[in-house]
Amino acid sequence: MLDGGGAARWLQLHAARGGPDELSLLVARAAPAVGATEIVIYLADYPQSALVPLLGAGLTRDELAIETTLAGRAFTSLEVQRAPDSPDRLWVPLLLGCERLGVLEVVSPHAGDPASDRPAWEVAVNVAQLLTNRRLYGDVVERVRRRLPMQVAAEIVWGLLPPLTFATDDLVVTAILEPCYDVGGDVFDYALNGDVLSVGLFDTCGHGIKASAMASLAVSAYRNARRTGLDLVDTAISIDRWVRSEHPGLFATALLAELDRRTGKLRTINAGHPGALLLRDGKAVRALPGPTALPLGLGNLSRRRPRVHEEALHPGDRVLAYTDGITDARGDDGERFGLNRLVDFVERALNDELPSPETMRRLVRAVLTYQQDQLDDDATALFLEWQPPYLPLGHLERLAAPGGHAGPGPVVASEV
Repeated sequence: MLDGGGAARWLQLHAARGGPDELSLLVARAAPAVGATEIVIYLADYPQSALVPLLGAGLTRDELAIETTLAGRAFTSLEVQRAPDSPDRLWVPLLLGCERLGVLEVVSPHAGDPASDRPAWEVAVNVAQLLTNRRLYGDVVERVRRRLPMQVAAEIVWGLLPPLTFATDDLVVTAILEPCYDVGGDVFDYALNGDVLSVGLFDTCGHGIKASAMASLAVSAYRNARRTGLDLVDTAISIDRWVRSEHPGLFATALLAELDRRTGKLRTINAGHPGALLLRDGKAVRALPGPTALPLGLGNLSRRRPRVHEEALHPGDRVLAYTDGITDARGDDGERFGLNRLVDFVERALNDELPSPETMRRLVRAVLTYQQDQLDDDATALFLEWQPPYLPLGHLERLAAPGGHAGPGPVVASEV
């Protein structure tokens, strides 16, 4: 029987020192502690199309396609996978919270026993923590994950991003960014402070180093305003002034949002950005109003302060925000991917009950396929889900109020 606790203790005792280059060897040496003969780390590459082995200790493995292998199924489904024809082998998702790092291959004579799932998960959790703690002390993890040389503009943006997925018992926020190796203009950020989740999605004009430099400024100004305690309106004003000061004549579109996890109240400012979609019961019910402000950097052209739109979410509601690289992708015939295809794709994914991170991965793969793997612009999407474990009082009051149930309606463009 596998003993996950034994392996966890062994890893904790022997992982006090060392860099990321030693991780594969360290994990391989922990195998006997769980009654395994081999344990191998596989990391998802940046496009999330392949699982690449982090090798050491004399082991040899090939990379595995996410779409067509059991290892890939473990990554996409977030469930342990085993093959009838390989009873000594199981695949375990490698997760830090809900952030998908890759999978763990465990080879053991006990692997066919379902009772081995829990100790295998314990090992995977400890390995994920080690990976996260050590990856910044060297470059081996980054080198393994990269299939192509990364341009400097992309290096800047990926260095800014938080983990692609964050989840609590009542919140999930997950995002995806493509192309991975030469992005420059798109960036996102989020933070949970008490009961308020703050989310920002930015699309700066242009490409390359100049665009990534403005993206760096925008997200840094966003974090600074948030950490200073500015409200949503003053946060937008602060970012606008910084962009205008350092990049005169240029701008960034943005969607800034705050969600109160207790009540489901969502407050948004749309600064010239494509409208976000509200999804309920597996259907896109409407687009959130926008724009409610000029693009960041152009605020001096209007005397109006940015306006906040408030939306009362229902438990289980999701909000999909995206940049125009998603809808503007063009096929061979010149036809845009468009909003209708986006809505159809997301509704089908929700009805298939895919995990939110997998929905985002498949969305970008669909956009890439539509444009023959050659995007003309960054394609970024962000999914926000609110699923409280109880029905908030604010929600009950809204349902009881006359006309309080907001049903599907037309998209309304606010004046700026």
